[in-house]
Amino acid sequence: MLPDALPGERQQTILRQLHAQGRVFSAQLATQLGVSEDSIRRDLRDLASQGLCRKVYGGALPATPDFPPLAARHEQRREQKLALARVAAAQVLPGELVLLDAGSTNSAIAACLPQQQGLRVVTNAPDIALALIARGGIEVTLIGGRVDPRIGAAVGAQALEAIAALRVDVCFIGTCAVDADAGIWAVDGEEAALKRALLSASSRCVVVATTDKLGAQAAHRIGSVEQIDLLVLDADAPLAQVEAFTRRGVDILRASHD
Repeated sequence: MLPDALPGERQQTILRQLHAQGRVFSAQLATQLGVSEDSIRRDLRDLASQGLCRKVYGGALPATPDFPPLAARHEQRREQKLALARVAAAQVLPGELVLLDAGSTNSAIAACLPQQQGLRVVTNAPDIALALIARGGIEVTLIGGRVDPRIGAAVGAQALEAIAALRVDVCFIGTCAVDADAGIWAVDGEEAALKRALLSASSRCVVVATTDKLGAQAAHRIGSVEQIDLLVLDADAPLAQVEAFTRRGVDILRASHD
């Protein structure tokens, strides 16, 4: 791109790189685009003010994905989540004890779990428990506690106490953001504490993430990327993002939407 490119053109280039790579650095962009770092910082401030990125020291990260109430999330990207859920559910072995965290993608996983294979599912999400009971063929345990209507799950001391007494084969952690360097994130502190307990109670952890969650961060850290045993991604997840997680030793499966 020529140095005299309009700011809008530069900003579109910056956004394309941000979406492909998961982060951008001001110094590298300045060299690449032939402008000063001050110009790049102004571009990043403009993009951040529009909610298109999150400005951090030395560059920018993708904006934290919107986190509407659970009922609204159930209506978003239905086919995409179902494709991811099929891949994720296929990783569960007969007879396993499964911890299924709250979330619209995890609700799709519940709908895809095999029946009549001796599975036992523990969940803090009433909607997931009810869906599994309706399907039949899976033993269900619902974790109690105060139910947060936005999250759609039990949180707080009672739920934490119940999880501390568990040891499960596999957990599916719901997350609003996951980054190859910064790890797994949640928007709510109480929810993040519960998710950390889920990780501690599990022999292996599966994270299922739509592409908009990759390379992003939120307010409360759940855990490190090293705690993820398997990451299930969209078929069209950016290659740079996939390679970043692979370099950190995370196994990856990609879902087809066909």
